[in-house]
Amino acid sequence: MAPSRPPTALAGAMLTGRESLVRLIGRRRRSPLPAPLAAALLSPSRQQADDAGAGEAASEAAAAGPSSSGGGAGAERVACPVCGEFIPGSDYCVNTHLDICLTRGPKRKFAQSSLLDFRFSKKTIVEHTPDIVNNVDKAENKGLTDGDVSTDREFCSMNSDTGSPENSTTALLTGCLDGSAGISKMLTTCTPSNAGLPLMKNAENDDAVEKASSCSLSTGTTSVSIDACPDADSSTTVAVDTVIVGRRFRESFELQEGMGITVVRDPQNAKDPDAVKVLYAGSDCAQMLGYLPRELAKVLAPLLDTHFIECEGFVAGLPEQQLDNVPIQLTCQKCENDNQNYEDLRYQQSLWENFLGVVRNGNFQQPSSARYQANFNTMLLDVMTNHTHLFSDTETSFLGSFKSLSNDGQRLFVKIYTRKGPWFRLSSISYREISDVEHAAMELKLAGYIDMFSCTDVPFEHDMEEILNVLSVPEMKEILKELRKDNTNCTRRHELLSTLLSMYNNGTCTVLPKRIFKWTGTCIRVSNMADELVWLVQRLFFLNGDQDLSSFLLVDLGLVKFPEYTCSVVHRIFQERNDLLEYEEAIRVAQFMDESLDNDNMELVSRCTDLSENRLCTPLKEEDSSLADSPPSFYSCFSSTWIYSKILTLGVSVYERERRYADAIRTLKILLSKVASGRRRGYWTLRLSIDLEHMGRPNESLSIAEGGVTDPWIRAGSKIAQQKRVLRLGKPPRRWKVPSYADSLKRNIKEVNIEGRPLNCEIGAKNVFYGYDGDRCGVEQLALQYYADEGGGWQGTHSEGGIWMTIFGLLMWDVIFSEVCDVFHSKFQTAPLDFETDDFYKSRKDLIESQLKRIQDGMAEEMLISSWELHQGTSCRGVNWDRHPMADVRAVVAGVGGHRLALLLRHLALDYRSWSSGMPDLLLWRFLDERGGAEAKLVEVKGPKDQLSEQQRAWIFVLMDFGFDVEVCKVSLVSKRR
Repeated sequence: MAPSRPPTALAGAMLTGRESLVRLIGRRRRSPLPAPLAAALLSPSRQQADDAGAGEAASEAAAAGPSSSGGGAGAERVACPVCGEFIPGSDYCVNTHLDICLTRGPKRKFAQSSLLDFRFSKKTIVEHTPDIVNNVDKAENKGLTDGDVSTDREFCSMNSDTGSPENSTTALLTGCLDGSAGISKMLTTCTPSNAGLPLMKNAENDDAVEKASSCSLSTGTTSVSIDACPDADSSTTVAVDTVIVGRRFRESFELQEGMGITVVRDPQNAKDPDAVKVLYAGSDCAQMLGYLPRELAKVLAPLLDTHFIECEGFVAGLPEQQLDNVPIQLTCQKCENDNQNYEDLRYQQSLWENFLGVVRNGNFQQPSSARYQANFNTMLLDVMTNHTHLFSDTETSFLGSFKSLSNDGQRLFVKIYTRKGPWFRLSSISYREISDVEHAAMELKLAGYIDMFSCTDVPFEHDMEEILNVLSVPEMKEILKELRKDNTNCTRRHELLSTLLSMYNNGTCTVLPKRIFKWTGTCIRVSNMADELVWLVQRLFFLNGDQDLSSFLLVDLGLVKFPEYTCSVVHRIFQERNDLLEYEEAIRVAQFMDESLDNDNMELVSRCTDLSENRLCTPLKEEDSSLADSPPSFYSCFSSTWIYSKILTLGVSVYERERRYADAIRTLKILLSKVASGRRRGYWTLRLSIDLEHMGRPNESLSIAEGGVTDPWIRAGSKIAQQKRVLRLGKPPRRWKVPSYADSLKRNIKEVNIEGRPLNCEIGAKNVFYGYDGDRCGVEQLALQYYADEGGGWQGTHSEGGIWMTIFGLLMWDVIFSEVCDVFHSKFQTAPLDFETDDFYKSRKDLIESQLKRIQDGMAEEMLISSWELHQGTSCRGVNWDRHPMADVRAVVAGVGGHRLALLLRHLALDYRSWSSGMPDLLLWRFLDERGGAEAKLVEVKGPKDQLSEQQRAWIFVLMDFGFDVEVCKVSLVSKRR
């Protein structure tokens, strides 16, 4: 029997605190660690050992060729079906990599094959001609800006090849385009479209697609002509200037300016059920030209489905490149139908008005490089105006020099910065808005914004592995032939790359850079200094790792609309440059730890944890919070202490998985002593008490739990967990007195028991049952069917806390976005900075209580309708416009009643973070009479062998105190007799 894997091999994605750390890091930086930090994390001996081990592994891989197999480093490698990276083929490596990949990457789309469909087959190599360059991903599933985007890539491909993951990826990216939308009133600048969607790794084709992504029209505002009527909503005809997208997936067809077009729905489109196809009007065989942009199709499709309008148009201009988007003008005219009833007409009129609103605010043409440039300059100006004190003179001068660059230079830099890279062939970069790419590149090189690889680089100072990734597989093979090393039997990309890299590292091929240059020509990348400073600029502008330049793009395309509010900044987040440097270094350590977990390098994970402990224990400058001008307490999340506490939280999870309880106890005690008001104090205290019990120290474990009960920062489910530990551990003779809260924990919770026919009985798998209608369903859907039938004719939704968060956001909208100092710093926030802190209620107490008084007086439904109509579609934390329709939200508000609703909303306002999770699964309602009387019920559903969590129990107790009808529905398996 094969030996079991040592406990140090962890599935990092499953560790507590990992997801939070990944969100905090955001877009990973490309530049290497600063020398002092590298010295602290990588000692020279260790680094040399790693380098030697990597060299030996590369040599062995090159010598073994494609036939090598087995476990560990020599295992046969397979292609990940999610990111395309080559990974060892052992079960553990595949499972661990998929955990990480699925956690970090985008969720699986509807039309995408499941992981099991791929069967983890070896990657089939498709031979390409040498001029096609495949730039394989390094499995860093980054955010929106990590890809050069042509929105054409999301288009539906009918002729996708099969076999290779590259082609599979192309096939998965089919569908209708995100290419349109309304622009927020707050923003006066626009941004181009290819900053924010995923990148397909094909160097030559990247730039061909990049050309296709640039619309041939000049970037002006959208020309939308609505009939000249005083009331635009009464218009019967609307002309919309837009584009045909997805040309690269259509058969070649000669276009002529002025040729007629028509549109037809494509409801069977796997990627977009709202897809609208564009056809050549003069073709008997309905020649397809492409699709309308997704945002336009989204509002146009319902009107076409109900035959409320007819659309026709013409080609307004010809693209410069054959596959570029085609500018068109589309005329949409209402159709009269006297046979429709009033309700249908009212519904269609609401669709028409929605369509007009989107058309007025929309820009259905592709953003251009000029918008990238304008948005980047907007961000840079804001940061240099408000945060100049954080940059050195050299950095200020460097960033200030960006304004002196030519338009071509600025546009080229922003374009390559927002692409994956890091290296790009200069010969393959071509943008319509950049007149001379080579001159712009040289300008950026002289200014220090980019690095350049050419045949004159002596000595060679770049990362050889990064340069080699620019080459395609056929080009690597040709280089090996030229070097007379083509007898290695290497066929796969990673094998070819390892062979060339080992030849260069051991000194047997010093001419490799010249051989590479012969195929690639001059290559460019963003310089380390520019990458570092732009990363800081983005972090200071958006104040988080989730957003970057692509946020401008999402606004310009109308995919996201941010709320309106006033930014009133009194206190600086970073008082001094050292504060920013410490924060930046902490982010660096967090990224390094995240990468080490990806590589399953537990030694480096431990070093990151040790370094974080040392940094956290180092005394920082004391700040007197009693001073009038001291920064607000919610700024603490922008401190290095905050970052290190997250790293150590993850480190504790690593220690506990390895059963290193002594190390976990030491780290937890440091966290509890150094972070007095941490949001995770409940989790830290609970884990400390549990780990002490593991170490055979029950008395100390009990003392820690007793301290947790009285800790004011430990609330909700965490507090109940501490109380239950005290009751369990504090029995005589350790404790004779019974705590006062003992009876409250034994309160009876109403239970309902139902039976279900199981479809699966696997341990650990999600329960699947046959529903009352005969279809398979989950345990929550089964309970919904029960309550709709035998349970009393209830309507309802499985929302957990989602619908309550939506109601809170809608009824408290004016409170959330009221003018309060220091809570809004940019126009890209969906909530104030103090939203999940105690300061939220304290700073707005009068406003909150005023709103709650109106709700208690029975005005909740009126307030809800008004807020919905004013803000529909606008982003707000917790509000889910798509999942919870207006009718459901109104029914809930009516059923709950003003008094109970006000109590619940006050509870969330006081401590949103502690109570934003754990609410009952089902929210049910039913109408009692025709006059509008209604009632509501909340139900927590538990399948066989499931138990209430402490957070769920805390919510049930609170809801019972507020007078809600709440119960637990337990689903058991149908007995064998039945």
